[in-house]
Amino acid sequence: MIDFSRNHYELFGLPARFALDEAALDRAFRALQGEVHPDRHASSDDAARRLALQASARVNEAYRTLRDPVLRAEYLLSLHGVQAAQESDTSLSMEFLEAALERREAVADAAASGDEETLERMLADVRAESRARELELERMLDRDEAWEAARDKVRELRFLAKLAQDIDVAIVQA
Repeated sequence: MIDFSRNHYELFGLPARFALDEAALDRAFRALQGEVHPDRHASSDDAARRLALQASARVNEAYRTLRDPVLRAEYLLSLHGVQAAQESDTSLSMEFLEAALERREAVADAAASGDEETLERMLADVRAESRARELELERMLDRDEAWEAARDKVRELRFLAKLAQDIDVAIVQA
């Protein structure tokens, strides 16, 4: 069984960094799930089956967190005592907020007119900006250890990820 006191990175035997070897994460996930999956413990007693179910849920949660760049950044910050996902803390730069508002309006206009080509282009732009934020976070977190300074970039990345999801939905509906 797994050690529930280990953090997500330790659970998979990975270094606690923002940059992630996704193939290594996938291999470690499959190996751990092979050990703890509840089906492997179907003939065990109730306590062992419950423990296997809890272990499997913990492994799944850790995997989902580390696979998602926003969740991974927030988790890494939390390991260093910085909370980036507080609902009450919504401060972002005025420049970012103005650009975000303009983007949202442009998405709404393109969606309303069924302009799939514009939506696709906007999605590509948002994904490129997200990737740039991820590279920035990689530098800030892995090299500079600028935990507090990274909070705003993580919130911006969260916003961009949500915008990309919304554009995906608009494309499907166009």
